[in-house]
Amino acid sequence: MDPVVATLVILVLAVIAFVSNRIPLGIVAIGVALALYFTGVLTLTETFAGFGDPTVIFIAGLFVVSEALDATGITAWAGQKVIARAGTKRRTLLLVIGLLVAVVSALISVNGAVAALLPLVVVVAARAGLSPSQLLMPLAFAASAGSMLLLTGTPVNIIVSDFASSTGAPGFGYFEFALVGIPLVVGTVLFLTFCSRPLLPLREGAHMPLDLVRHARLLREQYSVDLSTSVLMGPTSGVTEVLVAPRSPLIGKKVFAGMSTPTGDLVVLAARRGDAHLTGDVTIQVGDALLMQGRWDDLARHADDEGVLAVHPPQQLRRSVPLGKGAKRTIVIVAVMVVLLATGIVPPAIAALLAACALVLTRVVKVSQAYGSISWTTIVLIAGMIPLSTAFIKTGAADLLAGGLLSLIGDASPYVALGVLCVLTLVLGQLISNTATVLIVAPIGMSVAAAMGVSVQPFLMALAVVASAAFLTPVATPANLMVMDPAGYRFGDYWKLGLPLAIFFLLVAVFYVPLIWPF
Repeated sequence: MDPVVATLVILVLAVIAFVSNRIPLGIVAIGVALALYFTGVLTLTETFAGFGDPTVIFIAGLFVVSEALDATGITAWAGQKVIARAGTKRRTLLLVIGLLVAVVSALISVNGAVAALLPLVVVVAARAGLSPSQLLMPLAFAASAGSMLLLTGTPVNIIVSDFASSTGAPGFGYFEFALVGIPLVVGTVLFLTFCSRPLLPLREGAHMPLDLVRHARLLREQYSVDLSTSVLMGPTSGVTEVLVAPRSPLIGKKVFAGMSTPTGDLVVLAARRGDAHLTGDVTIQVGDALLMQGRWDDLARHADDEGVLAVHPPQQLRRSVPLGKGAKRTIVIVAVMVVLLATGIVPPAIAALLAACALVLTRVVKVSQAYGSISWTTIVLIAGMIPLSTAFIKTGAADLLAGGLLSLIGDASPYVALGVLCVLTLVLGQLISNTATVLIVAPIGMSVAAAMGVSVQPFLMALAVVASAAFLTPVATPANLMVMDPAGYRFGDYWKLGLPLAIFFLLVAVFYVPLIWPF
């Protein structure tokens, strides 16, 4: 089969597989790479080059950094400090939440920012007497806008910067994205603050996240533990409530308040049986609840012991404690990484790897925790789709499609070509991963720019902008799905608020971006 035809057929089949949502994203991406190899389009080295690509390594390192910021409570601390001063008025909360999540997403990615702040926002909504549905979709959308503030905001930013460098043009700097990101964030947050009320539904979510303060107060009341919240839940230690399961080896054993476990690393604070608080020596029965205190790492390890069920996993409780163990080390390491990225002293992949290794060596995150923090679906998706971009360029498929686009628009200005590519990216980005979309469309944009004799920079930056406008469906980005259940959203709720924002992003991409990065 002709290499160009094979590449285009594989592209069509990949898009169909992505849209069907019946095949895991990683399998589709790997299938694309393997199909390019078996059809002879790419060599074996080219087929698997994506897994060693600096872009993929950079993104993997950022996942570990994001985990450290979240696990040490830095994100929770920042959120509590900022939102606590916002009061209970809806517009003020939207303004503060929008700006906060935009900044956080620029540092730790859209998904990381939304996951970290979502529980806090739901608790704030409850305390303010607001439906979570009035705050959570704005949270996700503002995070998408904030991803355009810095290079680290989204994998798409890293991809388009590398594409620009591959053509001989300057790559985009760490802070350079802010030239378009700041207008996007300002416009998005103002729209969400003043225009979102009639476009959002009033619904209750399926579940409420944990309110740490209320949780600690409830434990003190139910177990008659006379301790302050700061003692119950601290940076290095905390408490966990466990239930004794059937056939547990604990059944029949005696415990009393204040005793240490056989391992010596946990203390039994109190016990309950049903609604009754147990005192004195207690013989454990099935269904008894025990309140255990110890270091967070010890609590997490013993929560997985045979015969006990943790009511709330210690890892979940620990993330809600502001400025936990390792927070200062994390702040220093992340600051150094930002300096390295901003100055370009070392390549981005090296800066991220140095930060990730430093976080492990300083014991901020464990090795297993570092591996677990990496979204392997994202890594495999990008690594598997990079060969498709390579095939587009190698076979001339990108030039063919670019030529077709240019013949269609005739002698029109580059703005028209840019507009067509942006609309294509915007539509595809609502149906499949925005990362996959950019890996597909970017080579075409590069060929169009080369054929028209103009700079590739406005094309690539504009694609990054519209790729971040994943507002019309819940499947457009994981962040949209994260807020769906807690807010009680339905599939058709997203486009009502998302369409005006998508049009705004499209206009910025087509008309504002070329003013900053001229053709």
